[in-house]
Amino acid sequence: MHHRRTFAVRACGLAAVLAAAWGPSAAMAQQEIRIAHVYSKTGPLEAYGKQTQAGLMMGLEYATGGTMAVAGKKLVVIEKDDQGKPDLGKSQLATAYSDDKADLAVGPSASGVALAMLPVAEEYKKVLIVEPAVADSITGDKWNKYIFRTGRNSSQDAIGNAVAIDKPGTTIATLAQDNAFGRDGVKAFKDAIKKGKLVHEEYLPAATTDFTAGAQRLIDKLKDQPGKKVIWIVWAGAGNPFKINDMDLKRYGIEIATGGNILPAMAAYKGMPGMEGATYYYFGIPKNPVNEALVSMHYKQYKTPPDFFTAGGFSAAMAIVTALKKTNGDSRSNTLIKAMEGMSFETPKGTMTFRKEDHQAMQSMYHFRIKNDPAFAWGVPELVREIKPEEMQVPIRNGR
Repeated sequence: MHHRRTFAVRACGLAAVLAAAWGPSAAMAQQEIRIAHVYSKTGPLEAYGKQTQAGLMMGLEYATGGTMAVAGKKLVVIEKDDQGKPDLGKSQLATAYSDDKADLAVGPSASGVALAMLPVAEEYKKVLIVEPAVADSITGDKWNKYIFRTGRNSSQDAIGNAVAIDKPGTTIATLAQDNAFGRDGVKAFKDAIKKGKLVHEEYLPAATTDFTAGAQRLIDKLKDQPGKKVIWIVWAGAGNPFKINDMDLKRYGIEIATGGNILPAMAAYKGMPGMEGATYYYFGIPKNPVNEALVSMHYKQYKTPPDFFTAGGFSAAMAIVTALKKTNGDSRSNTLIKAMEGMSFETPKGTMTFRKEDHQAMQSMYHFRIKNDPAFAWGVPELVREIKPEEMQVPIRNGR
């Protein structure tokens, strides 16, 4: 009898010790919503990653009215550097979900890394908001129900650009990086071209710096074609494919077209006034209160305008906070998914809506024409017109 009692006391004591050890952190976890951001803090897309991070933090601040909390729960952001490496991104997301107890995640910068991360979200049954990786396959054949994307996909880019340059009598060749981003981009663009004629696809290694050989192949394919001749460029990160303009394309009547880009890359557009394309974002284009807030916050903090991927990070934050307000701070995956499917939310680009079928954010693109304005170090994309989500027949590619 006596022995049994001491054991009971000991067991109770142990329970009390455990409660003391685990209690506060478990209780604190209830009072926190943990968001992992896996992105290229370093690596080839470092410039993009930095912008996404800045935009995410500003967006969370704006969406929570400066409290960094929803429904009394503090938002905690855990940063992870994937260096643009798929294996690293994959292991970091797993660590974020397991060890760091992240409720949901945002990222990454590169499409190749995103594709490696998708199965991890499914394995841990936790939401991953893809921003800004673009490849169609992310919300296409590699998709699962935990994946939402605030960033635009290759099809949205391509359809927007097709609206800008696909005219009868136009002959088009493409120049792209030989990776998921480039190949998906060209495939989607090809599907979107209805009036013009696509005669050649040129793929070069992602790290290319000398574009001479590729440009020569493009010129040979286009120079003898009648009518308007366009090289459509899909490029991300380092390397400046617009150098091909120095190969006297004008002599052959060949023009360049491309989507938008980060401001430093758009310095190359200065020498191409009149160039048309479609962009995902340029700070001077959308007119809405969220964009005004982003622009003024960014000028205040960084003394520069917000860039391409800053807007994306901000949009991801708006999606997260809108969803959490809807669930009253409940961050369980199935509750979040239910709240987010078909959900509309405000962003610097206006209203976005997560399509139920594949969780791709339906959003506007902007048909632009480049103007050389001496006040800016880059070619300024002037709005020709906003291409609204309902005008773009963005294919559902996930086959689910």
